[in-house]
Amino acid sequence: MSDSSILPPARLRPEAELARDALSTPVLSRAARLARWAGPDTRVDAGGGLVDEQVPAAAAELGLTGEDAAADAGEAWRVAVDAGLVEVADEEEGTVAAGAGLALLTGGSPQDVLGVWLTALETVLGDASVPDLGGLVDAIAEGEGSGELDLDALDWDPEAEAEFLDGVLGNLYLLTVGGEGVEGAMVPLPGLAASVIVPDDMAEPTNDVLEQVSDAMMRLDDQFRMLEPVGLVEYRPVDEALMADTDEEPAAAPVDDTDVSRYGMVRLTPLGLYGLRARLLEAGFEAPAVGDLVDKGADALLDGTAVFPPAAAHAETEQWLARREPLASARELLAAARGADEGAPLRRLRCQQALSLVGASAEPALREVLDDPELGGLARVWLAEHGAADVPPPSEALIFWLTIDTVAAQLAAEGNSEELRSLVEGLARQHSGFFDTAWRVEHPATADVLEAMGRLHPDKRIAKEARKAAFKARSQHGN
Repeated sequence: MSDSSILPPARLRPEAELARDALSTPVLSRAARLARWAGPDTRVDAGGGLVDEQVPAAAAELGLTGEDAAADAGEAWRVAVDAGLVEVADEEEGTVAAGAGLALLTGGSPQDVLGVWLTALETVLGDASVPDLGGLVDAIAEGEGSGELDLDALDWDPEAEAEFLDGVLGNLYLLTVGGEGVEGAMVPLPGLAASVIVPDDMAEPTNDVLEQVSDAMMRLDDQFRMLEPVGLVEYRPVDEALMADTDEEPAAAPVDDTDVSRYGMVRLTPLGLYGLRARLLEAGFEAPAVGDLVDKGADALLDGTAVFPPAAAHAETEQWLARREPLASARELLAAARGADEGAPLRRLRCQQALSLVGASAEPALREVLDDPELGGLARVWLAEHGAADVPPPSEALIFWLTIDTVAAQLAAEGNSEELRSLVEGLARQHSGFFDTAWRVEHPATADVLEAMGRLHPDKRIAKEARKAAFKARSQHGN
């Protein structure tokens, strides 16, 4: 995915709702609590971290117990410092004071709160890319005497690790925005790990690649456990019974290794979707959101939603229409749907879908274009669907033109889909001699549509007729 890629639009929740979600995340709420707890007597080291003597008190303030209490308290403090909830008041003394970020959490706008949360997210993502601290201690021991950390002994490449996690999160974002809802379906961890490990042109993964996928799953299991408390993901961890050493620690019950959910399942939260989109925008990607087109014209709406998944296109169009008077918006949509360029058929399809949301008040606009060679067929379909009276029947020429236009739009929207294959089969079955007439249709996409019909139709005889018709159409139009 290059930084010039145009991604499907994200369907974001309102900022006020996302800000409430951010404030309730364990990571940010703990950081805010520590910021309020800190005072003139709080001491930090040269790096801004709490001195060892104060960590137990910080953990107690957060109600943390157990072996992870000190680490969780340390993370909460790092977030508080990085997000500006506290600041070092005296570098020599190592004391702290409340930071400007703390006031934003209570008195700032939803956007202010989300800005603080995004900083917290960066801190946690940085922590998630650091290897196990036990290995880090060993690496430091390996490097003693040299004054340097021996990264080779640790087998850790910070840039590669961050890039790996970014790649996984990027694929999770794509799966989410390409779906039909604000929240995507839970994604199995093995598939997500394989998406960044297995080469696209590898038909069957080798044993070496499968081992890499398995190692990646274990890393991601640790990382997603860390990323869930900051509100980025909802995560169902890998079943620990699957990781048990059967020689030393037999499972209490038989393990069903065919149940993919036991290998970990993850999805972005609405807050996580917002956060990853913000990071993508910062990195230079074109990452649209539903609602970006509401203030633009109908031409921008129809062209922009042309590549949207159906649910996102529907949501964007609803928002666009909500700001406009119905009859005026219908006229603007119809005017924008005209054209003989390559994108025109799909614009007309999106126009037809948009007009279905306008309602009966659009009828005068549709009657005005009944004689329009490009919009007359669309208008008749709309009027018939809305039970309008006195709709003039279409000519055979108009029926064939509309058919070519519709198939061209479906090709642009879906490619060689099963739905389009069924449409092609239905057309050939319902209209005897379809191809004898179709090649004469004066539509810029006639030859391409007939060629696609020849490619898609399962009956070899009919497919050959379609290809012959496509050849005639190209000869007629000189291309």
